Amino acid sequence: MSVVQKKYFGTDGIRNRVGSGMIRPDQILKLGWATGKVMKARGESRVMIGKDTRISGYMFESALEAGFIAAGIDVWLLGPMPTPAVAYLTQTFHADAGIVISASHNPHHDNGIKFFSSQGKKISDEIELAVEAAFEEEIEVVPSEQLGKARRIEDAAGRYIEFCKSTFYAPVKLDGFKIVLDCSHGATYHIAPHVFEELGAEVITIGAEPNGININQKCGATHLEALQDEVVKRSADLGIAFDGDGDRVMMVESSGKVVDGDLILYILATQSNFDVPGVVGTVMSNLGVENALKAKGIRFERSLVGDRYVMQKLVENNWNYGAEPSGHVLCLNKTSTGDGIVAALQIMSAIVSSGKTLSELTSEVDFYPQVLKNQVVDDAQKIMQSIGLQNAINEAEQRLADEGRVLVRASGTEPLIRVMIEGADAALVESLANELINVVKSEIS
Repeated sequence: MSVVQKKYFGTDGIRNRVGSGMIRPDQILKLGWATGKVMKARGESRVMIGKDTRISGYMFESALEAGFIAAGIDVWLLGPMPTPAVAYLTQTFHADAGIVISASHNPHHDNGIKFFSSQGKKISDEIELAVEAAFEEEIEVVPSEQLGKARRIEDAAGRYIEFCKSTFYAPVKLDGFKIVLDCSHGATYHIAPHVFEELGAEVITIGAEPNGININQKCGATHLEALQDEVVKRSADLGIAFDGDGDRVMMVESSGKVVDGDLILYILATQSNFDVPGVVGTVMSNLGVENALKAKGIRFERSLVGDRYVMQKLVENNWNYGAEPSGHVLCLNKTSTGDGIVAALQIMSAIVSSGKTLSELTSEVDFYPQVLKNQVVDDAQKIMQSIGLQNAINEAEQRLADEGRVLVRASGTEPLIRVMIEGADAALVESLANELINVVKSEIS
């Protein structure tokens, strides 16, 4: 699958450290104007803007608002709201576009901009390229009588809570379940606890006291240790972790064992109350899940890393379920984009309907040993093109032969080279991963 080369947009919108590159108030103001200009040319007039809880969100919300208004676009402000909530509300309010100010799982000193269409889906490459082209022009403010207007949507959280609850399909509610929720001090902090409590569960909440700088800080879907400890300490049935903007979910069994996006996808496919001909994972998905699904007659296809590419394959095949191991889970029969709360509710529905525990629902999956390592770099693309690294990758593939996989790639959201080795021999897998990381380090120097 080819990837369109863009100047500003990455795999999930635009992202950087606050004050760097595009993530500065002057640039974001111009981005709002450029996006507004493209929208006006398409006959569109209204955008919804939400944000996560990081401190810079206030600054960028104001900058975007000014840019859109200067282009003649009306702005509806949602305040702190999960990314999938913005996608949902964009549809229900019949807005022409939705924007989320968030750097997802990144630390507080990063921020970014995500874009949704009126259908609540990631915008196309063509629109992103049109926005980039408009960004190169000088800002021209529309006449005063054509300026956009702004308003705040006061009941946004309540609307989204009710939507999430409506996706739970089990015959009985969650009475009797003790669940630990880790909201990552992010955008789900005032949403997820209400959803699960109103469905009857006893909810213990951690990571729900955002202060602007603690988002994703040793908590949430990318740091599961606190959730694992709390689940075991409280003798909970399971734990659920979201990332900073709520589009990822990871789960934890009562024993503290992690259930990642691969296993969540397996449960969705095998416990669905309708026929599932196939599902989509990514090049990072574990071979064990692929083999377990195939054994049940369910096709498994891989996409590039990034939920937009998972979405593309799902649409091509007319399938409903796709996921990344990192916790982006798509349930297209329920919602238009990755939604951590909705995905978790589908798993809870499966648990209630089957009468099985989270552990029992994944007992037939035999994971291959897999090692993931990251290395911070200044120029990931340059290192990826180096002869030394390519030779090392080829050698690793030869040593694994047909007993595993090697994947080395530049991150689409952070300045990292990511190394993934998977195979039947755990010791060899660990050794090869360390060797490749050392090659990347040598290329840096």
